[in-house]
Amino acid sequence: MDRTQIEALLKEVRDGRTPVHDALERLRDLPFEDIGFAKVDHHRSLRTGMPEVIFSAGKTPAQVAAIFARMAEHGGNVLATRASADMFRAVRELEQPDASAVAEYHEVSRCITLTQSPPDPGKGAIAVVCAGTSDLPVAEEAAVTARLMGNTVELIADVGVAGIHRLLAQKASLQAARVLIVCAGMEGALPTVVAGLVNAPVIAVPTSVGYGASFGGIAALLGMLNTCSPSVSVVNIDNGFGAACIASLINHL
Repeated sequence: MDRTQIEALLKEVRDGRTPVHDALERLRDLPFEDIGFAKVDHHRSLRTGMPEVIFSAGKTPAQVAAIFARMAEHGGNVLATRASADMFRAVRELEQPDASAVAEYHEVSRCITLTQSPPDPGKGAIAVVCAGTSDLPVAEEAAVTARLMGNTVELIADVGVAGIHRLLAQKASLQAARVLIVCAGMEGALPTVVAGLVNAPVIAVPTSVGYGASFGGIAALLGMLNTCSPSVSVVNIDNGFGAACIASLINHL
């Protein structure tokens, strides 16, 4: 339940359209619901403006589906990251046949989304930029997350520094963005270059793409942390979701 839903419920009680007992039943599971193996935080959207998100890695399909279903029943939007096709099938099996919205699986980003209510729109556009096609899973995770949070997103792919002309051809789109998420592996140089072209915050996402000396993204992470651009901040390796949350908060300020 988010702020808008709670305000609507309180108005229904005030106007006599919803009995107090029914309202209490709908609020019973706030701030969290204990389902045995998980404590689902239904209150997070009210506190932070962002819903609780299911990190699916390490969970079974049945666990992901159960958490997803409980979150969906509260009427908000739902996101599960790092989810497999088997997890998506389990989610669909638990969906109510008369539901007004159905879950969707995003294969590249490995995300499951359910959009039941339009979120507050962001004030501008978020550009999600990635260096190579191999970085797309991380970039797509960021794009899917940012869109679910109400942002207009433009994905700009395969514009790494090995062919700098590809990036410069996107200069107008880069400069139109209110905030940028830049994903890169290898040596991780792309966020610094992008930051030198724009006057907006750049959130750098190191990816685990690269040969042996990239150390699974550590080389890119260190390169981004050592950037000479003061407008670059850095999230963890492959953390497209975290980058999108920060970008969304900036875009809603």
